[in-house]
Amino acid sequence: MLDRRALMLSGLASASAALAGCQTTPPLGAGVPVGAIRVDVSRLVELGWGANAAGIKVAMERELATLFGPALRRGAGPTLVVEIRGIWLASYAGTGGGGRFGGGGASNDSLDSIATLVEPGGRVLATYPILSTISSSSGGAWYLPDIDQRRIAALVANNALWIKRYVVG
Repeated sequence: MLDRRALMLSGLASASAALAGCQTTPPLGAGVPVGAIRVDVSRLVELGWGANAAGIKVAMERELATLFGPALRRGAGPTLVVEIRGIWLASYAGTGGGGRFGGGGASNDSLDSIATLVEPGGRVLATYPILSTISSSSGGAWYLPDIDQRRIAALVANNALWIKRYVVG
């Protein structure tokens, strides 16, 4: 008879085996230039982020331009289109509680994006869905007046790092 632990382990093993081939698009490689960077935050506007969406767009464009550095050559390669699908900030920006074993609820922030490389003719070369999840305390102390902006900046920086990793390796 299977006990709960064995059942959970078999479920995890089968899930990891099933998901092993999900990310099948390889990175372009370090020598391939990116011709332009475009960030789409229209979904954030629909979700009610308002003026913050424009700030997130500028921050992501700036972060990606810095990270791609010499690989960014205007007009020399495919356009990197980043669609930001959602941002979730935990209601509490401190560490998780939970008593003796630290098993309390996690307090994580997340940013969901899709990075797509598009050739000048419109053909899609690669698509990379990216979900960044970091601790809500990564933006600094919870009592700072600009803590939400710091948390968003930390999410943008983390997501941009993952985008670079997926695109150029």
